Amino acid sequence: MPRTVTTINNIALGRAHARRLRDIYRSAGWPCQDSVEVELLAAGLLERVVGNSGHDTMRVTDAGIVFLAQAFHSNRQVRSAHEELVDRVAQQMLRDGRIVWTDLSIRARLPSEPEERTRWKICMPDVFSIRNTTVAGYLEPIVHEIKVSRADLLGDLKSKDKRDSYLDAGGQCWYVLGCDRKGGPIAEANEIPVECGVMVLQKERLEVLRNAPKRPVADLPFALWMVLAKAKPLRSHDEVGIASRPSQCMLQELLTSSHTAANLPNDPAL
Repeated sequence: MPRTVTTINNIALGRAHARRLRDIYRSAGWPCQDSVEVELLAAGLLERVVGNSGHDTMRVTDAGIVFLAQAFHSNRQVRSAHEELVDRVAQQMLRDGRIVWTDLSIRARLPSEPEERTRWKICMPDVFSIRNTTVAGYLEPIVHEIKVSRADLLGDLKSKDKRDSYLDAGGQCWYVLGCDRKGGPIAEANEIPVECGVMVLQKERLEVLRNAPKRPVADLPFALWMVLAKAKPLRSHDEVGIASRPSQCMLQELLTSSHTAANLPNDPAL
């Protein structure tokens, strides 16, 4: 829903109002009779309809449809900017020789006192990467969390458990910030907790505002290895482009068949 507040008839409308409009548009329109509904009625985005039974239902007006369309358009713009920055960070990690995943769902262990029960949280880092190495102690797992909206960033920073889950999943955790409409970063480095590094996209380049502290990781937990084994690592854009060329596909087929023939046993029955 929209990240900014829209004012109609001196009524400030935001994400909660857009969500309610969407829910009413998808449903039979039974009233909730709460403050959000009252504000939508006063703004002219909802109207009451009396049914044959005498009960009121809610109907989204034409103005409400326009408001919803603008909200969906704003959402697509935010998602597009987010996806673009995720891809930029992932490709940079690939160029650095790392193995990269996105869209992972990782079970992370949260800090707890010795007498407390172990707490767990599912975290979904935007970008997760490890070094391309055969030595467990050299993996250096890194989490990059991408934020292109200040409201989204501030909401994320309020959750210490969420941040602790990132830190448990990776030896380093970075917040990568987009820019606002004026071209400035959506936050300053001192607004991000010191246990996390800060990068910002400036003039099509990723600049480090503060390095992320490194935490030694002897090996990845078995559960995380299983998650990575089931997921598909990303490939660089160059690799995808080369592999998709017809001539390259033919060459790969020839190399595969030659390799298979060279390794067949010398058995007349084969």
